[in-house]
Amino acid sequence: MNIKAAKEEIIRTVRAYLQKDELGTYVIPTERQRPVLLIGPPGVGKTAIMRQIAEEMNINLVSYTITHHTRQSAIGLPFIARKNYGGEEHAVTEYTMSEIVASVYDQIERSGIREGILFLDEINCVSETLAPTMLQFLQYKMFGTHRVPEGFVLITAGNPPEYNRSVRDFDIVTLDRVKRIDVTADFPVWKEYAYQTGIHGAVTAYLEIRKEHFCRVVNDPDGRHFVTPRAWEDLSDSLRVYESLSLPVGRDLIAGFIQDPEIMKSFAVYYELWNRYRSVYRIPDILEGTAPAGDESLRSAVFDEKLSLIGLLVSALGGEFVRVDAWKEVQRELFGIVKKIRDDLRRERDAEKSDPGNAVRAEQQIGNGAAADVPAGPECTRITVPERIRTASAELQREITEKRAARMLPRERERRLLMTVRALDDLADGVAREASGEAAKDYALMRNRFAAREAERRDFALKTGQKLENAFRFLAETFGEGQEMVIFLSELAASVYAMKFIQEYGSREYDRQSRLLLLKDRRQALREEIFSLTEEMD
Repeated sequence: MNIKAAKEEIIRTVRAYLQKDELGTYVIPTERQRPVLLIGPPGVGKTAIMRQIAEEMNINLVSYTITHHTRQSAIGLPFIARKNYGGEEHAVTEYTMSEIVASVYDQIERSGIREGILFLDEINCVSETLAPTMLQFLQYKMFGTHRVPEGFVLITAGNPPEYNRSVRDFDIVTLDRVKRIDVTADFPVWKEYAYQTGIHGAVTAYLEIRKEHFCRVVNDPDGRHFVTPRAWEDLSDSLRVYESLSLPVGRDLIAGFIQDPEIMKSFAVYYELWNRYRSVYRIPDILEGTAPAGDESLRSAVFDEKLSLIGLLVSALGGEFVRVDAWKEVQRELFGIVKKIRDDLRRERDAEKSDPGNAVRAEQQIGNGAAADVPAGPECTRITVPERIRTASAELQREITEKRAARMLPRERERRLLMTVRALDDLADGVAREASGEAAKDYALMRNRFAAREAERRDFALKTGQKLENAFRFLAETFGEGQEMVIFLSELAASVYAMKFIQEYGSREYDRQSRLLLLKDRRQALREEIFSLTEEMD
């Protein structure tokens, strides 16, 4: 099972475990809710899908690597308690609450949500002292005498023995208490994730050519060599930062992540070619529609070079698609705030009309220098429009801080909310520079500035759409309607942001090429059917 299918199965499992009956009790009792055991290579995305599931289901996630714990930190420390049995007092050994169980309660307090996932990684590598307690924990969700609160689903993960020498085999008794899911590395699935998270184009293009280098472990006389999906993602982050700082990217950097000498050298050579292709083929010119098409040397180039060109185009367009999507989301947030300010102003204006004395008293207080004493609320409209925008910005920043503290804020969502805060601050500053103090006029200023931002966004989206059309036109004029166009279409289809863009803004060339591809497939299927019928007649 690939990681995408595993994610869907875990979501179904969590939904089933959290299902309640009409009395509010869990349909599947806690002790019958088998923990999920994910077994798969390191870096395949086991931890990442836990975050995604928690975000999508709006539940908590508490994550631990169990190998970092001793028996004392997992179970708790002993202490002497005094208890009375049969009229006599006795000293009894009890245990403090497990750090892991306490963390679950802490997360419930932070978020105010009582359901979630407790994720324990490297479960099949626990220490000798902790191993005897795992059977009790997997069956009863208890560390020592303390139980994980109801509503938390236990999901565990581990690596196969070839990836970790510390792996211990679970016995049948233990395996009979878990729901096991075996996960394999799957490049096409990872590529969808790569486009969504912005993995460096050189990485995705290289792995498209060398899929066998995506995830590999080799044991030979020189030692153990390996490369994992996580390594490619971490290398991607460093490549982007190094490039932004104009730092040289050498083999030493690549070797720090790709711990297989053969693959490291292969990617290092490819990365140099990638940069050369980027300058030689003038990707910005292609997207702007100014690059000459029909280059015979490119048409006759080796297939790897053609794939690299397509990868460069997809990578450049991908950045544009993400920016369009982020800009739209920020505008949507701003629109909601602008609309709320408009509604508040209208409500306060109507309140003043119903009791004109409020406005007169407010004017008198302001004239006497007592503006600070003017009562807040619908009876008074003396809060300026810039102040209202800054208040909205402060409230959004507070929401970010609270959600971050509760560990309920995905990284990309946080980034876009911060972009909204910055846009609000810019909007408030712009309105304040031209504000007259008259609510209606200042609201018009705010509305016009918002409209100008929206016009700028739409213009950028139109230009991005034209770049996509130019890329299609360049490929069609250079390669015709061959396999290069098919690959370009499939790469776009693998990108969430590309498909969102095309669905919203449309693309004549995408539609045309897709129809041509579908027609070719139908013709080929018809030919094969006719051929098979002819053979039967013969």
